[in-house]
Amino acid sequence: MKHLSGKIEAAGEAEVRVPTRRALAKQQTRAKVLAAARRLFSEEGYEGATIRDIAAAAGMSTGAVFANFTDKSDLFREIMVADMEALVEAMREAAGRGRSVDDALLKLFTAGYAFYKSQLPMARAAFGVSWSAEQGPELRGLPPVQSLTDLIAQQLQDGVERGELSQEAEVKLRTQMLFDCYLANFREAVFEGWSLDALQAKARDQIRVIMAGARRG
Repeated sequence: MKHLSGKIEAAGEAEVRVPTRRALAKQQTRAKVLAAARRLFSEEGYEGATIRDIAAAAGMSTGAVFANFTDKSDLFREIMVADMEALVEAMREAAGRGRSVDDALLKLFTAGYAFYKSQLPMARAAFGVSWSAEQGPELRGLPPVQSLTDLIAQQLQDGVERGELSQEAEVKLRTQMLFDCYLANFREAVFEGWSLDALQAKARDQIRVIMAGARRG
């Protein structure tokens, strides 16, 4: 029994092991590089920001950058993942305040546009890359993007379960159509200066048309 107790205590100690000084230094280095990269991507765009410039802005050598990130696309990808994870949470919270399926979807869309309009320079860099032939498919395949489509699908499924939508609502197809409209509107949101009110009005019409025929009765 004493021997077993010792194993449990050892396991407990392993679970609460504090980071080493080296690990903390690595975390701080990564945070500095990411902050500098975010700033330069916002100011110069993806193509304009170089690893050399990012390293200089972070106050370190290019070697230190490459010790933490494979290349510039790896850096950009990590920033995008962090942003999209925060975006999904904001949209999930907004959808939770919806009074109906259409209202939840509209709040979800609006939260997404508001999130990126609050950081337009970075949003322009992000969408410029996501629409590129080289890196677009990789960014659109990131886990948070799937989380977003799952969130849209959940609103429709909840509507079916509440009896608001018919059992033949074609959740998968309508989810893809809604997601496509959500993405398409970013050209107006990020590059053409549309207001949130204008984006909301367009999204409301899109949702109404896509959801036509799905409502029960």
